[in-house]
Amino acid sequence: MADVNRGNRPLSPHLQVYRPQLTSITSILTRITGNALIVAALMIVWWLLAASTGPEYFAFANGFVTSWFGDLVMFLSLWALWYHTLAGIRHLIWDNAKMLELDQAEMLGWMVIIGSGVLTVFSVIVLW
Repeated sequence: MADVNRGNRPLSPHLQVYRPQLTSITSILTRITGNALIVAALMIVWWLLAASTGPEYFAFANGFVTSWFGDLVMFLSLWALWYHTLAGIRHLIWDNAKMLELDQAEMLGWMVIIGSGVLTVFSVIVLW
């Protein structure tokens, strides 16, 4: 039978019970960056399709992609690409049952965060 008192008690421990951990935040951010990379991919595909459509439409698309907003999207996408790549490497390490201790897992999390920032800045400097 259905529990009639179900509405009077919490269903499960929730966000107000648990303290966010670095490993959980980086895992959630990995999912977010993976989905955000779709936006950049669609923008690049749109730009390529505009190039094949004609010079007027390409000028419009190119103006958008090279605007400050397009530059911002591309910069954040570059960071997301590095972050997602490093987080994937971290998960490959965990899949091999390595560095699963809490202090090692947190160190890997910080390496992903700092490494993605450093690699993004390095990539922008080199590609500039």
